[in-house]
Amino acid sequence: MSDLAPQMESVMSKPSVEKVASSDDRSLPIFDEFDQVTDRIRKRAYELFNVHRSDLTADVDHWLRAEREVCWPGAELCETDEKLTCRVALAGFEAKDIAVTATPAEIIVKATMRHESTADKKSAPPEIVCWSDFHYEDVYRRFGLPAEIVVKDVRAEFKDGMLTISAPKAAESEDDRPERQIPVSTAA
Repeated sequence: MSDLAPQMESVMSKPSVEKVASSDDRSLPIFDEFDQVTDRIRKRAYELFNVHRSDLTADVDHWLRAEREVCWPGAELCETDEKLTCRVALAGFEAKDIAVTATPAEIIVKATMRHESTADKKSAPPEIVCWSDFHYEDVYRRFGLPAEIVVKDVRAEFKDGMLTISAPKAAESEDDRPERQIPVSTAA
């Protein structure tokens, strides 16, 4: 490759991460916004249920479809002994469009995109928009975590349309572990 050839390199961006020390602190606006989104999902799931009343076993399918329709991007949550990793597909967004909120028990991702028509009004003759599907879009994703995390050490990176959030697990003390009853069977 010559020195004159352009080099393509992906740039890793750092989205903002709002760190909330207590799971009981719900003072940030994101928590109210997420409650409103959940209400929209609930209403849509109910609408789907009303259309398909004959299939009473499809409640979970209705809920998942409503989530996808309302605002859910694809995501995964992975766990090791030391940390939790959340990945969220946010193609078309930029790091500045993404906000991450972390509490010891959950992580919420919000991404906002504003699309505007790109018609060239200064061209000769000027472009006239026949139709446009560009719009304002908010997407949300909430992860209820299987273990508490160290909120102050949560990190988020955004590269090639994929948001990756790394959250170290909080050390579990002996007092924090739930008591475990182990049944003992007798040999007959």
